[in-house]
Amino acid sequence: MDVLAHTQTPLIAHSIVCLEHQNTCLYGEVIQVVEDRQVGWVRPLLLRVSVPQPDQAELPQEQVYPLQPGADLLWPICLFRMALDTEVMPLLNHLHNHQQPNQAANTASGYQLKQFIRQVWEAYPQAFEP
Repeated sequence: MDVLAHTQTPLIAHSIVCLEHQNTCLYGEVIQVVEDRQVGWVRPLLLRVSVPQPDQAELPQEQVYPLQPGADLLWPICLFRMALDTEVMPLLNHLHNHQQPNQAANTASGYQLKQFIRQVWEAYPQAFEP
C-alpha cells in the first residue's frame, strides 16, 4: 500500500486520524489542516503497539500508550487516514483511565512516540520534502 496516497477523505478539524507504520498506530485529533502546504496540525492521543506472539495461533498483544498531555505534530496529511469508530472506541478507555498520569508512564509514552516518529520520518522522507 502506498502510504503517501493514503488520504482519500479530506481531513477536517476535530476528526480522529490514524498514522500507521509497521506494528504501530498513532491516533490523534486534527486541530487544523493547512491545505496549501498539505500539512496537518495533529494532537496525539494514543499510540497502540501490537506485539506479535511467537505462537502464531495467539492474537498479537497490544500495548497502548496515552499521549496526553504532549507535544502536537505538524505533519504531512498524506500520512494520515481517518480513523474508524470501531477501532477508536475501545481505545478511549485508556485515556479515561490515564487521568492522573505518573512520571514513569509519561516517560514511557514519550519515548515510544519519539521512536515511532523517527521510524516514520526515516521510512517516508519524500513526504517531508517541500
